Amino acid sequence: MPDADPNAPSPMLVTTEWLADRLENPDFVLIDAGEAIAYRRVHIPGAVGVPHPYLKSRTNRALVMPPEEFEPLAQKWGLSNDQEVIIYDDNASLHAARVWWVLRYHGHRNVRVVDGGFNAWLDEGRPLTSRAPRPETGNFTSKIDESQIVSMDELKDLVSSGDAPQIWDTRSDGEWDGSESRGNKRTGRVPGATHFEWLHLMQGPPARRFRPLDEIRAALDNGGIDVNAPAVTYCQSGIRGAFAPFVLALLGNEQARNYDGSMGEWANQEDTPLVLE
Repeated sequence: MPDADPNAPSPMLVTTEWLADRLENPDFVLIDAGEAIAYRRVHIPGAVGVPHPYLKSRTNRALVMPPEEFEPLAQKWGLSNDQEVIIYDDNASLHAARVWWVLRYHGHRNVRVVDGGFNAWLDEGRPLTSRAPRPETGNFTSKIDESQIVSMDELKDLVSSGDAPQIWDTRSDGEWDGSESRGNKRTGRVPGATHFEWLHLMQGPPARRFRPLDEIRAALDNGGIDVNAPAVTYCQSGIRGAFAPFVLALLGNEQARNYDGSMGEWANQEDTPLVLE
């Protein structure tokens, strides 16, 4: 059983205090999910860095790393299948939730996120370093969990059949209304989608912690998201889309699937339906 944090708002989260008390002799892999350049500059002692927080495949930048790419990376972190992972970032837990989702996709569920992440850690004046650790190589083996993901073709079939679960569009207002194209050939949203921007679920600076869970539940309910129902989530590139399953899991709902290709893939095809009412 993971070492519980009684002060965290969810078993999926830990506080900065909990992490600080365990840095001297950690029994988990600590991952800094920020940009590589920021990690090299400074990070929490003992944290390993990621090459890029999106963890996209080298051969298809629209989609998540396959096992042959992810396994050696996870092993380099020192990760084994039975080991706990603690993740933080400096971007309101957006990238931490992405890495959480990637780990779940690869079958690893013993994962928690630091509430407030690097922002809270820095604000509290806790220790920092630029020294990268050198963990012993782990033996992590990927076991793909297809229930975490939706492909473009599957989502097309769900939309055309009328059998799609609720679809949560996590993007900004401009992306939703088509005024911001993000460089896509077309603008719009997946038919039947409900819009609720992910950032509204976070507290403001300096700490960037999650809002209280009762507030998150109420905000999503008021925004038209059924927090207890199955969901497909998306954004531009599957990053904010991965944040949504994390939030729903915080509320006890593990029935969400991320469309990893998202609008970067969908809006640049000729035969994918888009609407702009």
